[in-house]
Amino acid sequence: MSRSSKSKADKQMDEKIVQFCAVTGASTRDAKRFLEKHKRLDIAIDSYYTDPSGGSTAQAVPPASTSKLNQLFDKYKDPDSDNIAVNGTINFCEDLGVDPEDVVLLAVAHDLKSPAMGEWSRKGWVDGWKALGCDSISAMKAALTRMRDSLGSDPEYFQQVYNYTFEFSRPPGQRSLAGDMAQGFWELLIPHGLAGGALAHVGSRDGDEDDDMNGDEGWNDEHTQWWFDFLTERGSKGVSKDTWQMFLEFVRTIDSKFEVYDVEAAWPSTLDDFVEYARGRIAKDDA
Repeated sequence: MSRSSKSKADKQMDEKIVQFCAVTGASTRDAKRFLEKHKRLDIAIDSYYTDPSGGSTAQAVPPASTSKLNQLFDKYKDPDSDNIAVNGTINFCEDLGVDPEDVVLLAVAHDLKSPAMGEWSRKGWVDGWKALGCDSISAMKAALTRMRDSLGSDPEYFQQVYNYTFEFSRPPGQRSLAGDMAQGFWELLIPHGLAGGALAHVGSRDGDEDDDMNGDEGWNDEHTQWWFDFLTERGSKGVSKDTWQMFLEFVRTIDSKFEVYDVEAAWPSTLDDFVEYARGRIAKDDA
């Protein structure tokens, strides 16, 4: 690991420790211990609440109740289906006090292995909430706060949720995601990741970090709007899995002037075209 990469990793750990202590009231020593063991902030916090001793002989908080989770599932379950469907999801969101279009619901979909948008299976619901240590609406509300923070600040968790979003939202039998639907998810995810640091600039694909050292902040909210303008002008009909996944790496690695970009690399042609589009806008603005 390079010195630059190590300093970034240390900085991310320090930020997680601060967040862990703020949420739990734990000591810095305990925060570091749980984070080193569980890596992800939300899982470390949930583990702390389940067993603050981290495995010592101290009494642990009782685990989430399967029966309580089944009762909650039955409350929201569609009467004509084995799953919670859209109407049940809306009712669930009302009880949580969260907008159904809140970005945190994408994290919930990932952690509960939602089979499709607005749907939840019993197994995914029970296993997911048990892993998060929740069996009541109040506990779930607290978990959503932690998940939202983790989604914004944890690059690894952000990528997991981002990739899962494509899979669970893609219509059955379709290989691509409709352009307007993809844009809707990007509108939720990209600003959240930029604001929290999960999409912090990491340099070029081959590991060159000189642009970071020169203070290049990389992608920003203006570029997100350029991307949408480009897709609209291009008349994109759909977004492939390859484009969806590579776009995340592109956002993390492209410099703010779109100069450090290898057209010979294995980028999707859509991104090749967008780089030319962005360079044209920059040249026009500088003229």
